[in-house]
Amino acid sequence: MTLAPNRIGAAFALGLHAVAGAAVLSYEPARTALLTAAPIMVDWIAAPRPEPVVEPPKPKPVHRPVPRPVEKPHLVTAPAETPSPIVAPAPPPPPPEPVAAAEPPPPAAISAPIFDAAYLQNPTPSYPVVSKRLKEQGRVILRVRVNPGGTADEVQVRTSSGFPRLDESARETVSHWKFVPARRGERAVTEWVLIPISFKLEG
Repeated sequence: MTLAPNRIGAAFALGLHAVAGAAVLSYEPARTALLTAAPIMVDWIAAPRPEPVVEPPKPKPVHRPVPRPVEKPHLVTAPAETPSPIVAPAPPPPPPEPVAAAEPPPPAAISAPIFDAAYLQNPTPSYPVVSKRLKEQGRVILRVRVNPGGTADEVQVRTSSGFPRLDESARETVSHWKFVPARRGERAVTEWVLIPISFKLEG
């Protein structure tokens, strides 16, 4: 450890005094004279106290606020959705085919009334006398509605002969005829029938 210069000087001076004092005291006449003359005063020169080394005050630690770590925002990455394939809606089922209703059997054909059978014995229309004298002749067609009983409900002149007397004679006679009624299957029905009647002079 290295001593300071002041301390070395003090120690050196103290050593010189000690040597001198010892030399004087060892000499008897001198020691007697000194003791007789005055008390011995020994001054100890205290070595100067070393100045305390004042250390500079340590700087107080500055309590700086510890910055809180900035939390990084957690980015929640949603998984990429795989686009679902576009599925076209299934076409609606075709409507059920309508069940064809059972068609009714076709109606039975209607047979026309019969008016010229021999067993009916229908009279021939009379030739009017005036028409004979005037030589009127021609053909008339009558439209007759025959009921299920076989008689005429109505007689119409469909085509005239050209002479009213001939037409009326034919209509009046046919209105009293008997007919075989028209039939649909086994059932007699009302039906219309056309009857031609000719008026012709002979000779």
